[in-house]
Amino acid sequence: MTDRRRVLALVAVAAVVAFAIWRYLAGRSGGEEELATDVAVHVDAVTRATLHRFVAAYGTVEPEPALQGRRSAGALISPLTDGVVASVEAVEGRRVTTGTVLFRLDNRVARIAVERAEAQADVAEKAFERQEQLLAADGTSQRAYLEARQQRDAARADLATARTELSYMDVTAPLDGVVTHITARPGQRVDMGTVLAQVVDLKRLVVAAGVPAREIEGVAVGQPVRLGTGEDAPEGEVVAVGKDVDPTTGTYRVLASVPADAGFMPGQFTEIHIDAEERADVLVVPEVSVVTRGEEGSWIMVVRDGQATRLPVMPGLADQGLVEISGDGVEPGMTVVTVEAYSLPEETRVRVVDR
Repeated sequence: MTDRRRVLALVAVAAVVAFAIWRYLAGRSGGEEELATDVAVHVDAVTRATLHRFVAAYGTVEPEPALQGRRSAGALISPLTDGVVASVEAVEGRRVTTGTVLFRLDNRVARIAVERAEAQADVAEKAFERQEQLLAADGTSQRAYLEARQQRDAARADLATARTELSYMDVTAPLDGVVTHITARPGQRVDMGTVLAQVVDLKRLVVAAGVPAREIEGVAVGQPVRLGTGEDAPEGEVVAVGKDVDPTTGTYRVLASVPADAGFMPGQFTEIHIDAEERADVLVVPEVSVVTRGEEGSWIMVVRDGQATRLPVMPGLADQGLVEISGDGVEPGMTVVTVEAYSLPEETRVRVVDR
């Protein structure tokens, strides 16, 4: 092959290669202009629903305190006088009624005091009766009569005091309920500050929970409360809301009633969920449908005619996987992208694969 032919061949090859490269680049560029992005997406719809804001807190079951004119549902049992425990009549877990004797203190000294007071009262009574008869017959002075009456009245008061102190030897239940936490033993020396046991009305229990200060807004008496977790958790209601925040925990004390048949016991620890707010018939979408990015705000991707377009929204209350939304152009029935919403550009072609 001559040099001239060799050069012509190289030029021809170069031309073919250049043409092929141009066609490739042109085809690629033209293809991108003609072929729109086609993203497979899962979708759902804008619907209406009633949402709730639940406030979660943890607390302990305890007797209901004095509320709304009712006495407390629990009482710590202490003697009304110092003494020695002679016998324990209470049985832990047994139901008792008001006035049932739970403990007896050694009453020997108290009984002697009553007998002595009864004798003195009898003497004073007879002396007064005699002075009364003599006064009627002008056989005594007014002064003697008044002194006898005074001595009789004093003897009566002493007898009443002695009998009262004797009654203190029997420690009784101040309310109907179940005996718990017996601590006293026969032979134990006790005073007026010694707690011997506790009596609790198990039909009137509450959960005393600490609600964080940042979540207390909207919590009010009468709101429904779910006690524990699960669909079958018993339900009560808020019966009291504290007015002061605990500086050590940053919480407000909230009391929730416990149904009589819930099976809860004093001292039990449980979680509660307060239904603090209800938003009825609001527009909602699945939470995964709402995209929020810093200063860009929040939006949903609305699908129309195979195209997903960004629509700005304002998120609201969230409950059980749904979130309230509002904004211009938001209407029920709109189709929205769900799990892929975070990865889509402002506008793109899409292909629905599942609802």
